[in-house]
Amino acid sequence: MLVGDSIGLKEGKATRVAFGETLVELGHEDPDLVVVDADLNNSTRTDLFARAFPERFFNVGIAESNLVGVASGLATCGKKPWIASFAAFMLCNAFDQLRMCVAFPGLNVKVVGSHGGISIGEDGPSQMGVEDFALAGALPGFVVTVPADEVATRLLVRQLHAHVGPAYMRTGRPNVPIVYTEETPLQLGKAHLLRDGDDVTLVACGLMVAVALEAAALLERDGIAARVLDVHTLKPLDEEALEQAARQTGRIVVVEEHLAHGGLGAVVAQALARRWPVPMRFVNLGDRYAESGKPRDLLEKYGLTARHVVAAARELIPQPVPTGS
Repeated sequence: MLVGDSIGLKEGKATRVAFGETLVELGHEDPDLVVVDADLNNSTRTDLFARAFPERFFNVGIAESNLVGVASGLATCGKKPWIASFAAFMLCNAFDQLRMCVAFPGLNVKVVGSHGGISIGEDGPSQMGVEDFALAGALPGFVVTVPADEVATRLLVRQLHAHVGPAYMRTGRPNVPIVYTEETPLQLGKAHLLRDGDDVTLVACGLMVAVALEAAALLERDGIAARVLDVHTLKPLDEEALEQAARQTGRIVVVEEHLAHGGLGAVVAQALARRWPVPMRFVNLGDRYAESGKPRDLLEKYGLTARHVVAAARELIPQPVPTGS
C-alpha cells in the first residue's frame, strides 16, 4: 500500500474509482445527471457511467476548453453536468472557460480533476495536477473538496450533487487506505476530527490524511499528542474548527500534496492570521515540479511522508504556546 500500512489501515479503492461508481448510483436516481469527458473516461472512471447510461454520456475528445463549454450549455438547459479530466488538464488548459462559462454565471457544473498530485507516479510532471487547489479556489463561488478515501468520496460526491452551484473535486490514481466508515458523519464544508491531541494539530487533505495519521502515531511514541484534522473542503473553509484547534493545541502543521503557493496551507494560514495566530509549519511540494517515478519513491523524495510531518511537528514543540483571551 502506498501509505497507511504502518498503522494497520486497510487498503481501499482509488478515489477516482469510488467517484465513478457513485456517479452510476446517482444516475439511477437522477435522470437529469449527465457526464461529459475529454477522452480519458477509462482513467477518470466515468466509463462506468458511460456503460450504464450511454445516452447521457458525451465524450468531446482531447479538448478540455470545449468540455467546459458543452457542460455550461447543458447546465443552462436544466441538466446537471459532471465533467472530468486529469486535474492538470482540466484546470490548466480550461481555466478561462471555467472562469467565464461556469464561475461567472454561477452555473451548476461539477468539475472533477483526476490524477491529482505527484502520486500518479510514472506519468510524470506534465500530467501531475499540483496547482489545482490554488486554481479552483481562485474561482468565485466554487466549492473545492479533496476526499481522503473511497468512503469520503462517495459521501462528498452525493453532497456535491445535491449542492446547487459550481464545484471542484480532486480524485487520485492510486489505491488509498480507508480512514472512514460508512457511518462517519462527514459533511461538506466541515473539517473532520480523526484523532484528538493537545500538543499539535496536523491539518491534511486527500492522500495526506493517512500520512498525517501515521505521523501522529509516530509522535505518540515520544509522548507527543497530535490532533489530526481532515480539511476535505478547502472552500468554504471550516475556520471555526481550525480556530478551535489553534486555541487548544497552539501549533499547526499543514500537510498537502500540492505546491506551497495557494494550497491548503495558504488558506489555513490566512484564516488563522485573522482568527488565532499560532506557530505553523507546512509540508508540501514547495516551489517545484516533481519528476517521473514510483509513487512511493516520489513521496519520499519530495518530502511527503510521515517522517517529514514528524520533523515539521518537532520544530514546533519547543516553541512556547501563544496565550490570549
